[in-house]
Amino acid sequence: MRERQADRGARRDREFEAFVAGASGRLLHTATLLTAETPADNPRARRLLTLALAHTYACWDRLRGEDPYNRTRQFLATRFARTAWHQYGGLGRARPHPGSVLAVLAPQERLILVLRLYEGVAEEQAAALLGLPVERVRAVCDRATATLLHPPRGPAPAVVGAKAVAS
Repeated sequence: MRERQADRGARRDREFEAFVAGASGRLLHTATLLTAETPADNPRARRLLTLALAHTYACWDRLRGEDPYNRTRQFLATRFARTAWHQYGGLGRARPHPGSVLAVLAPQERLILVLRLYEGVAEEQAAALLGLPVERVRAVCDRATATLLHPPRGPAPAVVGAKAVAS
């Protein structure tokens, strides 16, 4: 009996190690995009990925044909959203790494943009994952894309030496 459990445990470990070897690079990149850190300096992304992989390992036997990548990505996204909400009082006020291109986006915008464009998750799936209406996911994704393509400009420069016209 113990031998069979040991064999099952060893097989489980090998399967999980193979999964991590194949998927960890992409998942780390996803976590790095979510946290808006640079690839060279991403401790929050690594911590987020470690938590997601630990969760996936803990429920490995219960997956029963479910894609472990989807489960890990789902945990990664929900954990990021929950962390951003608790640390910064909402999904709109997180402090990303200043050197990241995605730093101009709010955490919710980053999350939806990464899920939709980088991970290729359908609008309906992203909406169900985040508990939002599909229209909201579409609007946030469109706004985030527009922000990245056309970054906001600073305040208009003051005109020096202009005279006011009196009516």
